[in-house]
Amino acid sequence: MKIAVLVSGGVDSSVALALLARRRPEVDLRAYYLKVWLEDELAHLGHCPWEDDLRHARAVTDHLGVPLEVVPLQTIYHERVVAHAIAELAAGRTPSPDLHCNERVKLGAFLDAIGPTFDRVATGHYARVLRHEARPRLHAAADPIKDQTYFLSRLSPEQLARLDLPLGDLHKREVRAVARALGLATQDRKDSQGICFLGKIRYPEFVRHHLGLAPGPIVDIDSGAALGSHQGLWFHTIGQRKGLGLGGGPWFVVDKELTSRTLFVAHAERVAAHQRADFEVADLRWLAPPALLTGALRVKLRHGPASLGCTVDHGREGRLRVRLSTPDPGVAPGQFAVFYRDLPDAPPECLGSGVIQ
Repeated sequence: MKIAVLVSGGVDSSVALALLARRRPEVDLRAYYLKVWLEDELAHLGHCPWEDDLRHARAVTDHLGVPLEVVPLQTIYHERVVAHAIAELAAGRTPSPDLHCNERVKLGAFLDAIGPTFDRVATGHYARVLRHEARPRLHAAADPIKDQTYFLSRLSPEQLARLDLPLGDLHKREVRAVARALGLATQDRKDSQGICFLGKIRYPEFVRHHLGLAPGPIVDIDSGAALGSHQGLWFHTIGQRKGLGLGGGPWFVVDKELTSRTLFVAHAERVAAHQRADFEVADLRWLAPPALLTGALRVKLRHGPASLGCTVDHGREGRLRVRLSTPDPGVAPGQFAVFYRDLPDAPPECLGSGVIQ
């Protein structure tokens, strides 16, 4: 079997490669580093550490005796991921670029580039692909803190069928232990934080570079009182608490009005009244048959171990209406709702996702 392994210069993808290397000569491996950093466009904003990442990736592949190839995908990444994120921000929504990165680049453009040459593509994501009646399904990882099914929920069944996830049964501490036991150069590297293509560039600086400033008022949604001003609605999202610069708080963002550029906030004492228990999702993508969307499900509104119980009904124009068991303060248009079902004899299954309207 021929497997293309995506390496990033981090410990997770390094250990994924190392675990697959143990299976040689049964598997024929080649490592690929996808260059998506926007260092030319954003160099003045901060350090894009792709060269350091590539150096670590090369040290690991040399150590394991696996050929490494660099694939430049900056233009495709900008067209398929960055441009969409900028448009969503300008429309007052909250995009999640990393989901589009997996769907449109890592398992999209890259798969298109290698074609049928390789049987599988392996990554360092924490998730599991199990087969039900010969159909691949996406299941949660053994480590609930690191589980990354949220970020893989936009894949098609065809993409999922070619995905290999060596870390799905491991906890992070075990991955670190493997890296140290094998003497991998990435064994003590810190986990990356934030959006993958920005490196050490601060997200607000990236937004400012593309959209500039558009000041407007911050208003208490309950009293109508003006509390201060913001520099642009695109710097804020529903449920946000930090970075508002308001006294007498804590305050939480609960709504936006694009026409007047108004950012509405509610005090912590009253924010519960503005939480949402129902919403619609569109642009639905399913990894499992939609017939499984019955009964009690669970939904994640953001990456992390927390999920909420929910029920769903088919709504207008192909949308899905979601009703949460517990209201949530951070239901933000543009973000993804990712659906799961609990199973008695297997890890929770990720059924698919939709975009919050």
